[in-house]
Amino acid sequence: MNSEHYFDWAATAPCDAEILRESLETAIQYDGNPSSVHKTGKEARKIFEEARESCAKTLGVKSSQLYFTSGGTESDHIPLLSVLNTPAKKGRIILSAIEHPALREECFMLKKQGFDVVSVNPDKNGFIAPQSIIENLTPDTLFVTVMAVNNETGCIQSIYEIADALEEAAKGKKKPHFHVDCVQAAGKIPLDLSHKGIDSAALSAHKISGPRGIGLLYLAKPMNSFLVGGGQEQNIRSGTENLFGAVAFAKCLEKFYLGKNAAPSTNERYEQQKEWIIDFLKKLKTLEKCRLVPELREDFSEETQSRFSPWVVQAAFVGIPGNVMVRALDAKGFCISTGSACSAKKQSRPILAAMNASRDIQDSAVRFSFGAATTKKAMEELFEAVKEVVEDFWA
Repeated sequence: MNSEHYFDWAATAPCDAEILRESLETAIQYDGNPSSVHKTGKEARKIFEEARESCAKTLGVKSSQLYFTSGGTESDHIPLLSVLNTPAKKGRIILSAIEHPALREECFMLKKQGFDVVSVNPDKNGFIAPQSIIENLTPDTLFVTVMAVNNETGCIQSIYEIADALEEAAKGKKKPHFHVDCVQAAGKIPLDLSHKGIDSAALSAHKISGPRGIGLLYLAKPMNSFLVGGGQEQNIRSGTENLFGAVAFAKCLEKFYLGKNAAPSTNERYEQQKEWIIDFLKKLKTLEKCRLVPELREDFSEETQSRFSPWVVQAAFVGIPGNVMVRALDAKGFCISTGSACSAKKQSRPILAAMNASRDIQDSAVRFSFGAATTKKAMEELFEAVKEVVEDFWA
């Protein structure tokens, strides 16, 4: 992949070729089944567990709290379906209306099965207020989920405040399980999974230049999984272990994770991106019919911009359908999207609808997303290409 003019990092990040090659070589060298009891299997198991320990060290959690999965979707589904698989009574599920389809669509399926599913809308700027979650709690609420960073708007949600609010609301009673989809947060913004009240979290390697098909599930405490089988991953997720993926994920986290254990170069790149994104936003606003989504992002103050991921920008070019803008830029060699790749073939924009965005904004909004390899020069060239497209359409 030519990452120079690739601006769809939120869909998938260009792979870190060096990390993937090193990890593949390791997997070739230790090619036994990590669950086998012979010498070759034990050697593979040792490497596999070292990868888990490396992930735990980087994330600041215990290795016993991490489970390798097939990706973000499975890491979302396991806690949700496991919690709901336990009680005989079908209670309430609370989710934000801006969740990724991995959770949103699964919750809609559960509603058809008799669960009380409540979708909480954000404010007009895309933020979920902790109080709006608390107001919807009932004694039979089993599961609450709010994503850390929205994959379309870049809004950073108040997950720590929500966790605290749920703890306070429980007041010694059984608290609903609080799950956080961290797929767009890990390696993009500072993240603390060890915060009290976060019961589970989902991460995905391919969002931070790792391979597809490997994810991580964080569980603060062990749980009985709805998945049964061979018993791998401490009976949480059965299936032969993906040694290559685990090793690669560990290396990517070590290189890109932003948190207490972040590498200095990673922090420097993050600070750099915060400056570059403001410059990019200001340039977009020079285009007469460009609308930043949400509107709050047109406030370029450091305080306001700190509420958004500097790696994701959504903008609407009124009068130009989003899919037309995507194709026009693609013809010029620039890759962007209208939103989640998982919903790319659908015309609806549920996240923007939940924010009460106008139909014009929903139809014309596109997403620009960036990553560690993005250069300031490439972002400037992207703006010039966007400018050429809008001038052709608005002439």
